[in-house]
Amino acid sequence: MAFSCRQCGTCCMYLGDYIVIEEQTGPFSFACESVSTGTPFTAEIDEDKREIFRDHSFPDTHPHACRFLRPDGDLLRCTIHRDSPAQCKFYRCVAMRISDSSGKSLGYVTGALALHSDNTELRSLWEKIIEQERPRSDSEAEPWISRILTENGFTTG
Repeated sequence: MAFSCRQCGTCCMYLGDYIVIEEQTGPFSFACESVSTGTPFTAEIDEDKREIFRDHSFPDTHPHACRFLRPDGDLLRCTIHRDSPAQCKFYRCVAMRISDSSGKSLGYVTGALALHSDNTELRSLWEKIIEQERPRSDSEAEPWISRILTENGFTTG
């Protein structure tokens, strides 16, 4: 199942410490560095997001957020999606956390609906879940998966 970003911005709210603008090289272009890898990259603001990028009130009030993150209605959007560094392109958010009935964390599901857990009971149930015909979209599949997990004694959130 393909990952579908919800554009909630949660993953980018602390990337301002990891993606640094070194220099503005043009009206909408920047020399940047991915601090965690020490990798330089160039970024140009996507043409369809230039208008929202002009408003600097969001990054001014959220100093730890990625400097390229901007609100667009109810969404928080990356304005350099085309040029974003590899760490951003490959990131998949946590779509669901799974616990036992006492609240002990057992694992989580990423946005691509992949389970990350060492718990054998949960992994066994997950194998049964993925063998079933599940809804095609993430927005339909997540509640479906959550219902099956809950019916089997797990809690999700």
